Amino acid sequence: MHAIGRGSMTASARLTTLTRIGFATRGVLYAVIAYLVIRTGRAEDPGGALEYLSDGSGKFLLGVMAAGLLAYGIWRLADAALNIEDHDADKKGVVERVGAGLSGLVHLFLTWQAVQLMQGVSSGGNGVQESARTALTFPGGGIAILLVGAVVLLVGIVQLVRAAKGSFLRHLEPEMAKRTWVAWSGRAGYAARGVVFLIVGYFLVAAGFDASSSEVGGMDAALAWIDSPVDMIVALGLFGFAVFSLVEARWRVLQSVPVERLTKARL
Repeated sequence: MHAIGRGSMTASARLTTLTRIGFATRGVLYAVIAYLVIRTGRAEDPGGALEYLSDGSGKFLLGVMAAGLLAYGIWRLADAALNIEDHDADKKGVVERVGAGLSGLVHLFLTWQAVQLMQGVSSGGNGVQESARTALTFPGGGIAILLVGAVVLLVGIVQLVRAAKGSFLRHLEPEMAKRTWVAWSGRAGYAARGVVFLIVGYFLVAAGFDASSSEVGGMDAALAWIDSPVDMIVALGLFGFAVFSLVEARWRVLQSVPVERLTKARL
């Protein structure tokens, strides 16, 4: 029994370490997204940024990023299921946990894309649009898209509220949370993400009402939809989020996933 406990604790610590790599990977991907918009006008989502980075990079880098994305995805799903980040029990807390679950699924998908790229396979296409098109082939697919769109809109609002209140700082170690540049990089980042989520949510809701997937898209479509110079402002905000993600990779207070408790429950 003691051996199981020690092994589980080691697994929990390793997952936490890899989650920090996941935060760093997220920061790099957002930096690439911002760079492409500002320098070339090219709109990409995290998957597109991952593919951009894969050109000329070795499998080792992609492997490290895939491991980080996987751990981050698991950590976010654990937060959604177990509330390890101690969200409130009100509606806002429920939305935050649902958002954590969606984020976890997205990062697991990014992990799969990274693995595909390591194997020399390009994902290509508009994954959000293809998913919406598939959903519309089933009865009630339009309603499902409407519901997903509503959730994305709520998550976008939560991002904007976080930007206004600076509530994201409570997750950082106190000495970093007090630094002005950290606070403003986070505010800019969450505000930009809020705008992007609201646009993506609007696309989904419109698709649900029209029963058409032609206008559905993810972050890349949202950035392409925004006119200049607002797209540059949003891109700068996303770069701020990249900076804040790198700060989180080092100084975020991470609540460990209770691997030991889950292992005992299975046994």
